[in-house]
Amino acid sequence: MPAGKAAPHQSASRGHSVPTGGRSAAAVCACDAEPRKAAGVDPGLKEANRKRLRRIEGQVRGLQKMVEEDRYCADIITQVASVQEALRGVARNLMRNHLHHCAGKALRSNKREDAESMYDELLDLIYAHLR
Repeated sequence: MPAGKAAPHQSASRGHSVPTGGRSAAAVCACDAEPRKAAGVDPGLKEANRKRLRRIEGQVRGLQKMVEEDRYCADIITQVASVQEALRGVARNLMRNHLHHCAGKALRSNKREDAESMYDELLDLIYAHLR
């Protein structure tokens, strides 16, 4: 690709390319500076996620110990499933915040391009991560 040209983002959900300037097509939630930042973060949700992630961190340390101690495989698998479910809870909270702040801002904007990019991003997130 020639220098100065942005690679297109291929949307898995819509099947068309969107020029991106070298980053995700739906960067509309963030300011133009890197790293991208959320348009808004609910403080209560942020604190809940931080607490949940600290708890998950402890669970993962427990999993490491179980593996080191050659614990029964089925018990380890059960704990892995517990960690995965806890991480899905964090992802649900993040999606709630993203829909409320970032996506809401893009969808309410008068820029059709921003709204379309956000629709694509949301579909990509749902299909790839939140099943």
